[in-house]
Amino acid sequence: MENIDIGKKVERFRKEKGLSSRELAKLAEITPSMLSQIERGLANPSIQTLKVLAKVLEVPTFSFLLEETKTSDLVVRSNQRKNMIVENITYELVSPEFTGTLATAIMNLPPNSSSSEELLEHKGEEVAFILEGKIKIYLDDDDYLLEAGDSVRIPKHMKHKWENPFDETAAILFSVTPPAF
Repeated sequence: MENIDIGKKVERFRKEKGLSSRELAKLAEITPSMLSQIERGLANPSIQTLKVLAKVLEVPTFSFLLEETKTSDLVVRSNQRKNMIVENITYELVSPEFTGTLATAIMNLPPNSSSSEELLEHKGEEVAFILEGKIKIYLDDDDYLLEAGDSVRIPKHMKHKWENPFDETAAILFSVTPPAF
């Protein structure tokens, strides 16, 4: 809750609506002084005042209570990616973490290896793009050869497996929603 600044949100929504402080205060039936204190973080509005402000500003009441996202937490530097090694496969997390509804990673599949022994399925939808090398993908009863620049969409619960029967490492960029792999 430390990243919530209700006053800044009130001020931002007010400005987006093109209202002056006095106009909003009058419409919300509060004093201009009270609105100024709320916007500067010197006073906390009651729930009733928040409801009135939300109605006047035409935003959901809960929008005042959402945590702010620090934009610096959204950036992942190439040399600071989280790495995960499962047997001989390396996963580099491209997205900041697994807490959202989407995760993106790079799977590095060494020569003569596969992602699993059997075809597996998961509850997430997946899209993959071959960055380097060649890869064989099994989708249910079919298999396809994918090369750098090719991509594939894997629907929820479709059984699949990645295989690299070639002499060079394959790098696959993929996104999964919800994060599960």
